[in-house]
Amino acid sequence: MAIIEVNGLTKQYGDLVAVNDIDFSVQEGEIFGFLGPNGAGKTTTIKMLTGLTRVTSGEVRIDGVDCVRAVKNVQSIIGVVPDESNLYDELSGLDNLAFCAGLYGIRRSEGLQRGLKLLKQFGLEEAKNKPFRTYSKGMKRKLTIAAGIIHRPRILFLDEPTTGIDVVSARQIRNLVLDLNRAGATIFLTTHYIEEAERLCSRVAFIVEGKIRHLDTVENLLEQAREDNILEFVLSNNRVFEEEFLQKAFPENRIEVKGSRVRIHTTEPVGLKSFIDRFTEMDCEVFEARLVRPTLEDVLVRITGLDTSGLKEVRGE
Repeated sequence: MAIIEVNGLTKQYGDLVAVNDIDFSVQEGEIFGFLGPNGAGKTTTIKMLTGLTRVTSGEVRIDGVDCVRAVKNVQSIIGVVPDESNLYDELSGLDNLAFCAGLYGIRRSEGLQRGLKLLKQFGLEEAKNKPFRTYSKGMKRKLTIAAGIIHRPRILFLDEPTTGIDVVSARQIRNLVLDLNRAGATIFLTTHYIEEAERLCSRVAFIVEGKIRHLDTVENLLEQAREDNILEFVLSNNRVFEEEFLQKAFPENRIEVKGSRVRIHTTEPVGLKSFIDRFTEMDCEVFEARLVRPTLEDVLVRITGLDTSGLKEVRGE
């Protein structure tokens, strides 16, 4: 059952159309990924869905409620974690959580109790009495998520939850997201990390310049990826080819060049040797050759024809 329904959603600032007539739905209990480069319209969409910015046109329904006209009617069942923390620097971690609980009508004693439980769950118990300003980026991100779920919402909106934090904290936050989902929360997640969407989400929508370019399950997208064979070659350092030149040399294939590393995409089940022989004929030594498992990024490039270089990879894990 769809718990979020969006039809014709548009946001315009003067002549700039930040979000352009988009439609999608989110099923109850799923992790829905809203994927796109910086400036694509992800944050603007979340702000419209949660009533933080006015809708220019279109419809938003959350749990059947018309949120364009009456977003306050759903605020008790939604939690919002913005891309930048909205907590108070001078308050301790525990006091921040108790304060946020109070905004939802939760008594301070209950807020403190819930806060202590969340601090323990998020690995922040030892820092409960320290001012928020002393927290590391990863700690701040975790406490901001804790504040977003202090009232136990059914739906959680997460805007770029792991951007700008260290690898260990990012891994911890992704595990927390999965735990929240297993406990029954529906999660709307924006990210520009393709691998993050692949690991966490059941479905993804790919938005570029305010328009949704593709929407499907991750499973279906990766199934399409299996139709694509990717051969990667590391060439001798004294010979770096231009992508345009190699595209002419291999006209039946899609070519990617990054320095001495060349990727050749083909739908035919061809072997490495024939390509190595071609490079040899071009007076180029191949240092390394391997088959590469296609990723969600490869599928999105193929489907949309778009450059995804603005979508960063999750590394170090």
